[in-house]
Amino acid sequence: MTVGSLEGKTAFVSGASRGLGAGLASRFAEVGMRLVLCSRTPPVFDSGENVLARTLDVRDEDALEVLVGEAEKRFGAIDLWVNNAGVLDPIRPIRDVALDEFREHIDINLVGVFLGTRTYVRHLRRLGHGGVLINVSSGAAWHPYAGWGPYCAGKAGVERLTEVVAVEEAESGLRAHSVAPGVIDTAMQERIRASSPEDFPEVERFHELKREGGFNSPRFVADEFLAIAFDPERRPETVAFRLASEADSSP
Repeated sequence: MTVGSLEGKTAFVSGASRGLGAGLASRFAEVGMRLVLCSRTPPVFDSGENVLARTLDVRDEDALEVLVGEAEKRFGAIDLWVNNAGVLDPIRPIRDVALDEFREHIDINLVGVFLGTRTYVRHLRRLGHGGVLINVSSGAAWHPYAGWGPYCAGKAGVERLTEVVAVEEAESGLRAHSVAPGVIDTAMQERIRASSPEDFPEVERFHELKREGGFNSPRFVADEFLAIAFDPERRPETVAFRLASEADSSP
């Protein structure tokens, strides 16, 4: 898809302060979209004429509802909603993960996506509008990485949650997808490469990806998300899937 102007369209992105979330917000702004952004630290853009940005935790359902209410008044319907916010830690074998750590992780990575998804569905039903939901997943949803127990469990939950919502809301005009964006060289990847082999036995694979430059860029992922949402010829046939490698997609 060659991305043209998407002026008049509105996108929501959580976790929009850094990494993939900041990259999505920046690219969406380049193509003229209005933005609704949130993250636990200040988002990449301040609020302005075409941006509504708030510092909030995606687990705070009241704050999220307030933000969406403001967005409705300013922009109307949100056309694309990306639940991107998430964490990776703790990285260590299940036997060494504390109960509170596991609960905190699932609360952010799965409950946060549930709240974002529910908020979006309710928003669209209030306005009688269709839209596209993208829940950011990972290959960890179907590949069991030793040392990533909470992360694998949370992302697997995100995929099934998305599949259920896709069934429940199909007749209402919502398209829901769980998308694994591939490996992106963000702060999360730095955290992975800093892991010890004892905690994460596959760490060397990620060092090799770094040496070989085998990453997808945030811009590539953003354009793929826009194609999923707005290009009829690129509409996915499945709810859950993984993006191709950027290198393989290059001409």
